Amino acid sequence: MTAAQGTVAEGSAPAGTGEAGTPAETGVWSELVGQDRAIAQLRRAAVPGSGSMTHAWLLTGPPGSGRSNAARAFAAALLTPDHGESRSPAAERALRGIHESMTVLSTQKSVITIDEVRELVATAHQSPVNAPWRVVIIEDADRMSERTSNVLLKAIEEPPPATVWILCAPSQQDVLTTIRSRCRSVSLRVPSADAVAQLLVRRDGVDPQTARWAAHASQSHIGRAKRLALHPDARTEREFTLGIPAHLTSVGSTVRIAARIVDVAKERAAARTESRNAEERDSLLRTLGVDAGGKIPPSARSQIKRLEDEQKRRSVRARNDELDSIFIELLSLYRDVLAHQLGSRTEFINVEETERIARLAAESDETTTLMRIDVLRKARERLATNMAPALVVEAAFIGLSNPWIV
Repeated sequence: MTAAQGTVAEGSAPAGTGEAGTPAETGVWSELVGQDRAIAQLRRAAVPGSGSMTHAWLLTGPPGSGRSNAARAFAAALLTPDHGESRSPAAERALRGIHESMTVLSTQKSVITIDEVRELVATAHQSPVNAPWRVVIIEDADRMSERTSNVLLKAIEEPPPATVWILCAPSQQDVLTTIRSRCRSVSLRVPSADAVAQLLVRRDGVDPQTARWAAHASQSHIGRAKRLALHPDARTEREFTLGIPAHLTSVGSTVRIAARIVDVAKERAAARTESRNAEERDSLLRTLGVDAGGKIPPSARSQIKRLEDEQKRRSVRARNDELDSIFIELLSLYRDVLAHQLGSRTEFINVEETERIARLAAESDETTTLMRIDVLRKARERLATNMAPALVVEAAFIGLSNPWIV
């Protein structure tokens, strides 16, 4: 795809401007779209003498709001002489999470372990290098158990003078009360579809029409929008998902499709994790002095087993994330169906699926559609339990086929 000039959608702000036509952010803040209030708060705190700085921050916002990007941008502003107003080499290192005075804990696992937090606490006591601060970011602070959170609490209560903690979570309620009470909170919101589309045009060279479609289809989730805009296989996967309701014609076909969806989710998850798992195993074996293909000594088996257990948990989470993304896509479809049935003027999420939406709307009424939306909501909740994913998907698809029987 080639870069394009001009507006992304009719009535939207010109490229290079913010959502309300104000100048777009520059420097380390340039990729945070629709977050003017949060940027202003963080930008002010990064300037020495502003009186706005504190040693612990909690950045909250729904998926796709850019919590991790905001945390890294704030770190870059704290670690650079011009406070992030330019994309200097030091700022770029911070944005990538590799600055010498910065530590980032990002995990694909279901929980952050107490040992990981203890290691962070030890790191937090090191003096900063080439910067006035040492910054420690925990990107998924909601994945800490109460016991693990208490280890972090002690570090936040008595921090070294040059250390800044930046925690990220979907909401304040996802973090232990004693933790959030000691942090300054900054709330992010989901940016508008127009703002996300403008970012795709400006940053990734996506043509405006594709950018607008991807922004809507992703429900303004920046990472998902980028993948939809740039990867044809992502669009194929989405088309497959939106076509599921048309095939739920009998109990037999519904059960078969549910089984296929679970297999698809496993395959997608494996594609995401296999290479990383292999690299981690090879790296650990080299560290332990074990040659490739060589026999693993008994003294190393416990460490190998621990790594394998972590990778299994990561694979389970990746599979559930894939299933959840399928449920989200279907929720967006039925949301549009409901809007059509109610005669709402709200713009569709699936802007290029008007025929499909009209067909589904004609096959039922708004009460049935609301029941189907509730079926998908419950399915997402069940994914967070120990219920077998095959049963979760099967129950969801039977409910979509005939919500009156569940």
